[in-house]
Amino acid sequence: MSSTVSPIRRLVAYGRVHRRRVWAASIFSIANKIFDLAPPLLIGMAVDVVVERENSLLAGLGVVEAGDQLIVLSALTVLVWLVESALEYAHKVGWRNLAQRIQHELRVDTYAHVQELEMAWFDDRSTGGLLAVLSDDVNQLERFLDVGANELIQVATTVLVIGGLFFALAPEVAWMAVLPMPFILWGSVHFQRLLEPRYAEVRAQVGSLNAQLANNLGGMATIQSFTSEPLERVRFGESSQAYWEANRRAIALASAFSPLIRMVIVVGFTATLLFGGKMALAGRLAVGAYAVMVFMTQRLLWPLTKLGETADLYMRAMASTTRILDLLDTPVGIVGGGDPVGKVRGELRLEGIDFSYGQAPVLDGLDLEIRPRETTAIVGATGSGKTTLVKLLLRFYDPDAGRVTLDGVDLRSFDLRSLRRNIGLVSQDVFLFHGTLRENITYGKPDANPAEIEAAARNAEAWEFICALPQGLDTVVGERGKKLSGGQRQRVSIARALLKDPPVLILDEATSSVDNDTEAAIQRSLERIKVGRTTVVIAHRLSTVRRADWIHVIDQGRVVESGRHDELVAGDGVYARLWSVQTGEVVADVG
Repeated sequence: MSSTVSPIRRLVAYGRVHRRRVWAASIFSIANKIFDLAPPLLIGMAVDVVVERENSLLAGLGVVEAGDQLIVLSALTVLVWLVESALEYAHKVGWRNLAQRIQHELRVDTYAHVQELEMAWFDDRSTGGLLAVLSDDVNQLERFLDVGANELIQVATTVLVIGGLFFALAPEVAWMAVLPMPFILWGSVHFQRLLEPRYAEVRAQVGSLNAQLANNLGGMATIQSFTSEPLERVRFGESSQAYWEANRRAIALASAFSPLIRMVIVVGFTATLLFGGKMALAGRLAVGAYAVMVFMTQRLLWPLTKLGETADLYMRAMASTTRILDLLDTPVGIVGGGDPVGKVRGELRLEGIDFSYGQAPVLDGLDLEIRPRETTAIVGATGSGKTTLVKLLLRFYDPDAGRVTLDGVDLRSFDLRSLRRNIGLVSQDVFLFHGTLRENITYGKPDANPAEIEAAARNAEAWEFICALPQGLDTVVGERGKKLSGGQRQRVSIARALLKDPPVLILDEATSSVDNDTEAAIQRSLERIKVGRTTVVIAHRLSTVRRADWIHVIDQGRVVESGRHDELVAGDGVYARLWSVQTGEVVADVG
């Protein structure tokens, strides 16, 4: 869509619900400019009164005495200034509120859309780049709506009003004043076309710069541990230099706009001054009308010098608008069906599953059954495809071939939110939000009562350490929970999943980052919480799955063994070899 429709048309289409506000703000801008142009008329009328006295324009309207005429002009001046000031306030409030409203809606709508996109889309995107769109690009658009839209409307109003007035007063001179207009308009369009790719490059460099900044801030511990601060400073400096160079190229062209316009403007102003003055001297143009034309010529042409700044704002805003609306128009790859999930027994099947992340196959014709209300463990070496199964069960991804079913129904038939509400996930990569322990535990059930929160925390073996904290549940955990230990974060994530009370619980390497004592505590809690629900345990450490009802061993994307722990250890397969390695038997044999 972005390649065939201009950014401004796309923006107008998006903001059509605000057309009444746009019309109101535009009317205020037009009226404000009309009253803003009135003082030169009043000055011309004052000159006319002083020169013509009883033969002035006002005298022809019934105010004969020159003194009375000046009083009338003074009253009109006060009225014009009052109305113009009120209209200036009205258009500023109108445009600024509209800018803030559209900025807010675009940011929220775009963020909401990003949340709907499939995980595969995020694999190829950087967090910093997305932040640049959701923050900086939206702000660029807000700046244009705040200032630039009003400037364009007022310039257009100035041209129409003053041009019409000139042709009414002195057609012989009017064409000289408006002669620069076609050249200025042509120059504006030409400069926009030249600036467009340069500002597109600026916005792209902003995204790259923010991406590197977000990546480095998130990996600061790694940078410092490897003493790579000088290297990262150079790399960040290179990204910032690229952004600076892109801006420099855009600025070099944009800055030339106003000086060139000034050279064109001086032609129209000088022609009006010279030829209008000769007409006044010859008596073919009233002195007051000549004064109005001299003042108005400047009011007509001088604001056009701001077109350079306005064009700069416009092109930056349109480059940002393209990026925002392109993101908003990104199609959602995984769409839920229309069926809500009913009462869940918890039987899961993966039938003939092929899957890859665009490279070598991760799963190859995999068949697997997860029995309802039992604990099923899925084990295997690193890279065997264990965590990929979790992503398929939650429909973060869809298989390339085959299907995943819940209670015999293809997951693609279910409403996504309904499906995921019935599945609890405790991941090896624990993510806690910046906030209190209470807010993190109740994340899946914000209306939970204190008794429910305590029960979930106790079952996750987290209640003891929570009570030992000075603020208890009101303790702020910091960004990503960095104020807590790895084991504490893991137990909080388990409590969060338990409070959700899902019929299906997935534990993806849930004890991978905890010590033996914490692992034992979590194992005790799992014995309590697995009763009456389907529990899927993804594990690399086989000690965590010994008590599972059923164990499936995955190797090279296929299930190669299935059974109970004792059966698999007694065999001479992949599980037995993994068990030997992890318990040290192989080391003992070698020694």
